This record gives sequence, C-alpha cells and structure tokens, in this order.
Amino acid sequence: MVRLKTPIPVDPQLLRGKEVMLGELRDVRRHTLALIEETKDRDLSAYRWQHPFMGSLNAYEWFLLLGSHQIRHEKQMREIEANLPKQAAVSER
Repeated sequence: MVRLKTPIPVDPQLLRGKEVMLGELRDVRRHTLALIEETKDRDLSAYRWQHPFMGSLNAYEWFLLLGSHQIRHEKQMREIEANLPKQAAVSER
C-alpha cells in the first residue's frame, strides 16, 4: 500500500457535522455496493476515469482502490482508538 498525502488542503468551511458526513458516507457506500451488484454480469473494463495520482483507472481498478482506501481508513481509526486511552490518561494528570 502506498500512502499519499493530498496536495489540496482541507477547507474547514466545507466540513459539516459528524452525523451529516457519516450519513453521506453511508449513502455513497450503499450506492457503490448497489452499482457493483447491478453490474456484476457486465464487462466494465472499457470504462475509465482519471485519478489525480494514479492516472487512468478502469472501473475494476476503481473498485479495488475504493476497497483498499476503506481498509486504510479503518486502520487509521483503529490506530487513533488505540492511542486515545493513553492521551486521555495523560491529559487528566
């Protein structure tokens, strides 16, 4: 897995509340899974879209990228969770 940092800074004004963003994420995930299910019997290799770092990817490469991206974010959240008790204990002193 290659870790890349975006050259585009996050604009805090574009962020919404946690529950709103999590709801949007769930909706996009549901739609993506539905697309994969609806197209499972079709050849999607001819469909390509540009990725800012990796160049042109076909639909299957995008699906793989989405999966690995989700795994990476889950790992990041678990790393944060593992460090929270230590940080909370230190801040209470």
